[in-house]
Amino acid sequence: MQTKGGGPTRMGGLRQFTPATRSLAIAAVVVIALLGSAFAIGRGIAPTGAPVTSSATTPHPTDQPAAPETPAPDDSSATAEAHDGGTVAVPEPTAVDESSPAAAEPTAPEPTASSDYYDEGTQRTTGTSTVALTFDDGPNPQYTPQILTSLREYGVTATFCVTGKNASAYPELIQAIVADGHTLCNHTWNHDIALGSRSPDEIRADLIRTSDAIHAAVPDAPIAYYRQPGGAWTYSVVSAAQELGLTPLHWTIDPRDWETPGADPIATTVLDEVGPGSIVLLHDGGGPRQDTVDALSQILPELITRFPVAALPPSIT
Repeated sequence: MQTKGGGPTRMGGLRQFTPATRSLAIAAVVVIALLGSAFAIGRGIAPTGAPVTSSATTPHPTDQPAAPETPAPDDSSATAEAHDGGTVAVPEPTAVDESSPAAAEPTAPEPTASSDYYDEGTQRTTGTSTVALTFDDGPNPQYTPQILTSLREYGVTATFCVTGKNASAYPELIQAIVADGHTLCNHTWNHDIALGSRSPDEIRADLIRTSDAIHAAVPDAPIAYYRQPGGAWTYSVVSAAQELGLTPLHWTIDPRDWETPGADPIATTVLDEVGPGSIVLLHDGGGPRQDTVDALSQILPELITRFPVAALPPSIT
């Protein structure tokens, strides 16, 4: 219907459209409404892009430690990140689980050359079934001859760790030791317990001086061992001995005869603790040693029925 002016007639405030045009318009409105609803719903269910695990406090990405709660970021910036394809997780150091092997296993301390106790490179057993008796701090004119007599009586050889000072003072006793088939061991010039804390040059000089004093009495006798007084081993003294061709010699059993406890306690300790390969620490000098001499009369007859007993090899091959 047209007006008198030839324009379209208005019905209810709207222009009159053809049926086809009206259908297209309605369809467009419906599509726009559906798209708007989907966008609103999708904003609420879209994934964040990072796996989430629960914790005692707040959820946090599995590749990051839990952090204190912080205010939520501005929504516009989150939307911008989403439009760029989602957030990117930045790797961070992962906290070690206290129950994991890595956390439960403590780090071992590194050994140092200045440690109070050094346990590397020293011989502590014979390496065979043979038991070795060793006598330190001599020779002594009162006790060494008695010990040599006892050893001879039972057909046993031993190892004598002698000081250079005593070797120089009693060369005839060094000769008697060698004549009976016993082995010699360097025990510093004057029983210097602190020798291992001195400079390498001082250590070498002491050991060389001691060996020279022994060789002055028995020029052809081998000296294959070195025993540090007090067992106060250090890296420096072990190294110096080895460089001079001496095997650092420790022990397996110490009956503490140097405390003069009496013959019976000395013998009991040795016979109770001895086993195949034991190296027994005894003394023929450095103080009153009659307890040790008397203990041998108990030790030797039983010991030789249980183990082979002999001196350490006089040379190292």
